[in-house]
Amino acid sequence: MKRREFLGMLAAGVAARPDFAFAQQNQAPKRVGFLAHQPHPPVQRFREKLRALGWTEGKNLIVEYRYAEGRDDRFPAFAAELVAMPVDVLVAWGSPAAFAAKRATTTIPILIGAAGDVVNIGLISNLARPDANLTGFVALNVELESKRLELLKEAVPHLSRVTILANPANPLNQFNVETARQAAGKLGLTIDVVETQGAAGIENALTKVKETRPDAVLLASDTLMLSKRKEITDFMAENRIPAIYPFNEYAGVGGLFIYGANISVLFERAAEYLDRLLKGEKVGNLPVQQATTFELIVNTKTAAALGLAVPPNILLRADEVIE
Repeated sequence: MKRREFLGMLAAGVAARPDFAFAQQNQAPKRVGFLAHQPHPPVQRFREKLRALGWTEGKNLIVEYRYAEGRDDRFPAFAAELVAMPVDVLVAWGSPAAFAAKRATTTIPILIGAAGDVVNIGLISNLARPDANLTGFVALNVELESKRLELLKEAVPHLSRVTILANPANPLNQFNVETARQAAGKLGLTIDVVETQGAAGIENALTKVKETRPDAVLLASDTLMLSKRKEITDFMAENRIPAIYPFNEYAGVGGLFIYGANISVLFERAAEYLDRLLKGEKVGNLPVQQATTFELIVNTKTAAALGLAVPPNILLRADEVIE
């Protein structure tokens, strides 16, 4: 018998075995755990990118979504639940979710879709070659808070007092506030800090913002507050307070200035990392990547309602102007 005929018969015989055919057609789908506050637009971009990479939810992929709905304290229990299933990979959005995942497992790969300064807050020690089970994408750098304050000073006449609205439960909070204080000192600005106490405390925090009578407000980078973005931007409009926000999702609800990384783009890149992890790539081979481009969005309609004339040079620098 010729070698080619023999190999053909062998292949046909193996393929005809019921267990072989069953394995080929019924491979167990990969299972992914996903931790976030809400299904914000970046989550949809993440899912779309996964589909483009050949992962179909309900077929070869099962994603277990766990949304904290504005309560950071839910993340530890969610992470423990997902680890117990177990999932093949944990995906986390934001520092509180990432820390919960890190505490829940030292073996399951953890992919950070977007978070703050992961080194300074102790999430990851080595960006180039992650030495634990975490990798992912960083949405912030140390210059962002100073850039936001500089933009406010340029846009708001006679700017003197700026209130930072921050979430104390976010490990990034202390580092960002200190960075903003240092930048404010160089700009001759006074900083007040108003802290939220969970999603339920947003209303009380906004009342305190009103009492501080700031010339402008800087929203800290935090996914809990992002889940309450409509309430926050409505408050700023009603009280005629100029504000600058960290995520472009605030643009859709009337945010005045947005300056930061495009989280949807980071999550598309995270989907590519997930594809590689599910195919067996080691976490240590996937360096943590930092955002390198940041978008400036200006809403001139909101500015007009506040009686604020946006300087032409800011409009020229803007990546998007909403009229």
